[in-house]
Amino acid sequence: MTMTGHSEETDRAVGATDDAPSRKIAALEAENARLSQEVRRAQSANEAKSRFLASLSHEIRSPLNAIYGHAQLLERKEGRDAMRAAQIIRRSCEHLTNLVEGLLDLSQVENGVLRLQRDAIRFPALLDQMIAMFEPQARVRGISLILERPDSLPEFVRGDPKRLRQVLINLLSNAIKFTKEGSVTLAVHYRSDIASFEVRDTGVGIPAEDCARVFDPFERGDETRAALAPGAGLGLSITRALVHMMGGDIAVESTVGEGSRFTVRMMLSQPPSAPAGPAPTARIAGYSDAGQGEGRRRILIVDDDAEQAEMVEGLLEPLGFDIAVAANGEDAIAMAERRPPALVLLDISMPGRTGWETAEILRARHGRAMRIVMVSANAHELDGGGDGRAANDGFLLKPFDFGSLLDLVAQQLGIEWTAAGGTPPAAAPSSDANAAAGAEADAASCLSQIERDARRGDVRALDTRIADFAALAPDAAALTGRMRDALDAFDLAALARIAAEGAAR
Repeated sequence: MTMTGHSEETDRAVGATDDAPSRKIAALEAENARLSQEVRRAQSANEAKSRFLASLSHEIRSPLNAIYGHAQLLERKEGRDAMRAAQIIRRSCEHLTNLVEGLLDLSQVENGVLRLQRDAIRFPALLDQMIAMFEPQARVRGISLILERPDSLPEFVRGDPKRLRQVLINLLSNAIKFTKEGSVTLAVHYRSDIASFEVRDTGVGIPAEDCARVFDPFERGDETRAALAPGAGLGLSITRALVHMMGGDIAVESTVGEGSRFTVRMMLSQPPSAPAGPAPTARIAGYSDAGQGEGRRRILIVDDDAEQAEMVEGLLEPLGFDIAVAANGEDAIAMAERRPPALVLLDISMPGRTGWETAEILRARHGRAMRIVMVSANAHELDGGGDGRAANDGFLLKPFDFGSLLDLVAQQLGIEWTAAGGTPPAAAPSSDANAAAGAEADAASCLSQIERDARRGDVRALDTRIADFAALAPDAAALTGRMRDALDAFDLAALARIAAEGAAR
C-alpha cells in the first residue's frame, strides 16, 4: 500500500513537471499575440498621424501662401484690386483660425475639459441663420438649400448656442461640399423637449465600409470624397464628440450615388420665460444706456501689443466710447485709479504683472462695479468668470470676430446698440422742410465722420459710414460712388479729401 501510494504521488509530480513547459509556451504565445496586436495598433495610429500631419501641412500652407502673396502685392503696391486682396487675406485668416480652433476643440474633448454653456437660444432664428449662411455657397454650386420645420417650434430653447451652431455648420458644410447637383435639406422636428435635426443631401454618398469610421479623427473617406472636400478630417469627429457631450446621439445612413442623411437627436428644453431680446442685427452706429443715465462709457484697453490695442480702439471709439489704452498692468492700475473705467479689456500675457494679477488688484480696489474681460490668445487659460469668485467677468479668445466682442461689451455694460443712421426721435413728426433740413445736416455730419475715419484708417467704420451717407443722401449717388471707389482702392487720403469737399458744399 505504501509503495503504491508513493508511486501515484510520483506519477502526479512527473505529470505536473511535464505540463509546466506547455503552460509556459502557451503563456508566451498569448503574450506574443498581445504584443503583436499592440504593435499593429501603434503602427495604425502612427500611419493615421502621418496622414493627418501631411494633410495639416497642406491646410496651413495654402492659406499662408495666399496671405503672404497678397500682402507682398499690397506692400509693393502692385495689386490690381486692394479690396479683393484684403478679402482674400481675411478669408485665409478665418480658415487658419477655424483649423486651430478645431484642433483645440478635439484636444479639449479628448481631455474632457470642454465646457458647455446653458443659455437661451432663439430656435427658429438660429435655423434661419444657418440657411442664410450657406445659401450663397449652395447657389454657387447650383444646388437648392431647403429648410423644413414645423410652425410649432418653440421661440426659445436652452442649450449651448455656440456648440449647437458648430454641429449644424459642420453637417451643412459637409453636405454642400459633397453634393454636385440636387439639394441639401435641413429638417427639424421638436417634441417633448427633444429636438431632431436631419441633414439630407443628394450627393456622392458614403460606401458602407466607410460609414462605420466616418466619425473617426483624421478620416476623410475614399478618394472621391477626399478630392471633393480637402481638409484635415476633423469636422465629423468633433461633431460627434460635441453631440455626445450635449447628451445627444448622431447617426448616418447613406447610399453611394444617391446621397446621405445625418440625424442628430438631443434634449433642448424650453426656458420658463422668454429672455430679453438681443442686440439689433443691423449695422451698429452707437449705443444707448437703456435708461440707466450713465452717459458716455469709458473702456480701458490693456495690451502690450500696440497693434492689437489699436484695432480694438478703432472698433469701439467710433461707437461713442471714451477709450483709454495701457501697455501693461502697472499703467492700467494707475489709470484706473485716476479715472475708473466702466469696462477693462485685459490681455493676459504681458511684461511685468500678468493680466490675472492685474485683474485681482483692480477687482480688490474697485469692486464689481468695474467689469473686467480677459482677452487672450492663450486658450488653456480660458476662464469665463462671472461666477463671483474669479476676478474677471468674461473671457474672449483671440482671434475674435468683431460681433463677438460687441456682444460681450453690450452684455457687460448693459447697453443697447443703435442701428446705423440712428433712430427717429420720440417727438411729434416734423414738417417736410424740417425733415429735409435734418437729413441734410445728418448727411453733412456723416461726411465729416467719414473724413475723420479715413484719416485714422478705420476701414471697417468707413464701409458703414458710406452706406449711412448713401441712405441719408440718395441724390448724391455720384459722391457716394467716388467715395466707394476710393475705399475699394484703399486710397484713404483721396477718400478723406472727397468727404471734406462734400461736407464743405
